[in-house]
Amino acid sequence: MLLLDTLLLSPLHATLWAARQVHKAIQQEREAEPERLAADLSQLYMMLETGRITEAEFSAREKEVLDRLDGIQERDQNSEEKLLT
Repeated sequence: MLLLDTLLLSPLHATLWAARQVHKAIQQEREAEPERLAADLSQLYMMLETGRITEAEFSAREKEVLDRLDGIQERDQNSEEKLLT
């Protein structure tokens, strides 16, 4: 009986394992995003200093990166608030 239960439930266990792996990968990506954006911002400053982009291009791209960082901070704050309530 135990073997039969294991065989019948194995697709469910495989699906749950796959879902956990996807969740884990998403979490790792979300945790690494602020560091990646900081590196992007640093690269933008270097490109501006070396003249590879104009001030206008720099400002536009910097705004995009900073907006994404702000979004991450808001998301993290909302997550913390949900945990506290």
